[in-house]
Amino acid sequence: MTDVSDMELLRDYDQQGSEEAFAELVRRHVHLVYSAAYRHVGSGAHAEEITQAVFIILARKAGKLRPGTILEGWLYETTRLTALSFLRGERRRQFREQEAYMQSTVQECADATVWNQLAPLLDEAMGRLGKKDREAVVLRFFKEKSLNEVAEAMKVTEAAAQSRVHRAMEKLRKHFMKRGVTLATGSIAGAIAANSVQAAPVGLAKATTAVAVAKGAAASASTLTLIKGALKVMAWTKLKTTAVVGIAALLAVGATTLAVEAIKKPTDESIEKYFTMLSSRTFDTAPPMVLLRPSKYAGQGSWNVPARDMRNGNQLRRGAPFAEILHSAYGFGPEQMVLPSGLPRGQFDLLLTVPTNAVEELRKEIKKQFGVVAHPEKRVTDVLILKNTNPNAPGLKISTRVDPASSWPQPGFFQCFGFKMSDPIKPDLVHEIGQQANLPVIDETGLTNAYDIDFHWNANLQGDAMKADIMRELNKQLGLVLIPERREVEMLVVEKVK
Repeated sequence: MTDVSDMELLRDYDQQGSEEAFAELVRRHVHLVYSAAYRHVGSGAHAEEITQAVFIILARKAGKLRPGTILEGWLYETTRLTALSFLRGERRRQFREQEAYMQSTVQECADATVWNQLAPLLDEAMGRLGKKDREAVVLRFFKEKSLNEVAEAMKVTEAAAQSRVHRAMEKLRKHFMKRGVTLATGSIAGAIAANSVQAAPVGLAKATTAVAVAKGAAASASTLTLIKGALKVMAWTKLKTTAVVGIAALLAVGATTLAVEAIKKPTDESIEKYFTMLSSRTFDTAPPMVLLRPSKYAGQGSWNVPARDMRNGNQLRRGAPFAEILHSAYGFGPEQMVLPSGLPRGQFDLLLTVPTNAVEELRKEIKKQFGVVAHPEKRVTDVLILKNTNPNAPGLKISTRVDPASSWPQPGFFQCFGFKMSDPIKPDLVHEIGQQANLPVIDETGLTNAYDIDFHWNANLQGDAMKADIMRELNKQLGLVLIPERREVEMLVVEKVK
């Protein structure tokens, strides 16, 4: 079957139920899918589950793919979206703490340093390419096809294929450069070709074929859940591609008009999707507006989704207490606020997406709706000084993630990803500790890296016993101590105006 095209094999499976044809498809592409999944999740077991899910999705969609589909590109993008769906689930917090990218099974190449720089950034960069550019890179470097083979697959001339590959690689180079990795396109191409696809575990192709040809009938509950989530992400991605054209046209009419219209119709489905998807990638497509309202999702937890570029202050909050809205507007955590009586109660939704002066616009909206203003003021108060006694503590794992920082607090444990000790823009550890202790925390650790942290304590304890246990574990796991003092610090004084 080596001379039969991918789409012919897929048609044989769809129309004749040929398991042999589907098995050949899995054999051809299982290494590509497994490798892309592994780069995302950093765990062989989870990469295998994602691989099975991707081929089950392929089996289910076998009759719906267009005849001209480049299967390598479709499989790569489906793997990327399935892995992203997986990472959004609760299991994300369980394995992201494992030893980072590619350390256990990836082959060492002649220039491992280049690949180690690229691996954590590669799939995000690929996700930013257009469909044709991404297909060209997958064919040329992931699957190591010749330019003639790329041209044949994409139904263009060899010169056009070469130009497409060159443009795509230049886009990747610029993306990596923005992330602090400066390399020539030749070095990038060589590293991707040598390392992007590794051998899948022995037996995975056979196991995947068996579960996929049955379209998931024998799949585990977790795999079926993963497939459901991945299909939703794929459907949303397709919808978003169509919607972006409409949004761009609306923006051409005028950002101010668009913002006014959006606020007039806050229940519109086009607005609600941002509050239900809870994704930085989705949030970045939102039109410009300042939407602040009583929450439609009260009692479902407090969520904060920052823009991937947070310098302007744009963000989404769902089910947030009023103090968190003030935090978005003024940058002070609740532990750093002097609050008056009579502030608004309940929970609020915020969609802040204006192109400039976002914080100032939010402050105006808070004053307009609630008659609340605030100003910073130096005051002597109780504080906690955060110091480091062991920079090599086992729980301080330097983060490799490029996504926005996130956290997952629960009774008895706190997990965070991409957190610095203190950061003027992004979520940080001193504010998390400060909110739990209800006291300002001053960072004197001298630590400047971003960390992935998995911190546990005994949630069965109460009162002073729990505080003592937390302090012990903080030092034992993270090498951190908190020293109480009284200092003059800048507080946010919140006031109501008539």
